[in-house]
Amino acid sequence: MTIGSTSRVAVSACALCTACLLALAPFSAAARTGSDPDAPGGPQASAVRPALLYRSGTQVRPHRDAPRVPDVSALSWVVADTESGEVLAAHDAHRKLPPASTLKTLFALAVLPTLPGGIRHKVGNEELADVGAGSSLVGVREGQTYRVADLWRGVFLNSGNDAVHVLARLSGGWRSTATRMQAKARALGALDTHVRSPDGYDTPGQVSSAYDLAVFGRAGLHNPDFARYCGTVEAKFPGGGGWSYAIQNTNRLLTGADGVEPYEGLVGVKNGYTSNAGSTLVAAAERGGRSLVVTVMNPQTGGGFAVYEEARALLDWGFAAAGRVEPVGSLDALRARPRPGPDAAPATAATAALVPHDEPDWSRTAAITGAAGLGAGAVAFVLRAKSGRLRRS
Repeated sequence: MTIGSTSRVAVSACALCTACLLALAPFSAAARTGSDPDAPGGPQASAVRPALLYRSGTQVRPHRDAPRVPDVSALSWVVADTESGEVLAAHDAHRKLPPASTLKTLFALAVLPTLPGGIRHKVGNEELADVGAGSSLVGVREGQTYRVADLWRGVFLNSGNDAVHVLARLSGGWRSTATRMQAKARALGALDTHVRSPDGYDTPGQVSSAYDLAVFGRAGLHNPDFARYCGTVEAKFPGGGGWSYAIQNTNRLLTGADGVEPYEGLVGVKNGYTSNAGSTLVAAAERGGRSLVVTVMNPQTGGGFAVYEEARALLDWGFAAAGRVEPVGSLDALRARPRPGPDAAPATAATAALVPHDEPDWSRTAAITGAAGLGAGAVAFVLRAKSGRLRRS
């Protein structure tokens, strides 16, 4: 009778340990995911729920005196504060769409830090062999020697896919560059982006989103080289034999070309177009001590320059609405963070030490499981000892 009672105690103790484990698991998840356990991509940098940006339609939380969000035709758009990362308003922010040459912002984020602008390189024929038909070009020639800085101006101003191919070869190759871009996107919390062609050329499966492109534009502006290139209006590009020719930025909000009025305070970033993606644009501007970044993807009305006018309307709204709306999300909400501990690897884009917030934190779970297991083992040990004493008596 006494031994049977002891067995029941052991079963109860194991059940208690299991209950403790199940009870503690949500707290581990809460510690991992922040204040909002319902967030689809993980924790957020503030109390703003990133789930709002996964909803379809326009998301905005206006105060009573806030201006009305402009009626634009783009399939997807975002207006965000460049400094804080707060998203002031958005429409289908995470809708996956082809990005066209706005993907070059991610290319620059991944490759710029690895290639000093003063490096000189003679271009070989194999570096230009795979440039897609109909690509935008800056005029890179086989056998011509260029500085890396010249090639970057070709990327940012003329959206030159030929310059992208040469820079990608210099930084490890086409596939390696795509892999590094993908890792960089993930580290920044840009989880909608899938890189297939680093130049943004239409390729099956290559997509991004207005949210992700705003993340890239904001991150780029914190890099002095990126900011300088994307804000350059005109430059000279080597033409061979000691002569050069003028190139102009194709971002018409910056240059005022083709009858598009330049936007006051515009500092960049990048425009794009393909027949599949339509017109796309990441634009950033500064006014009155405030900086905004806007993404516009594929306007459905208004012709080829509608992307600029819709970006203008959204920038105007953003500056007028500052302080009069509550944020609907954050560009930092899905950003990866390094593992804690003294042995953690440096937090770089390509390191495996980065743990995205949407992945399980197995170290916490293991700690809880281990603690529960130790408790159960201790109880079992005591009961077996007690049982042995009873049998010997």
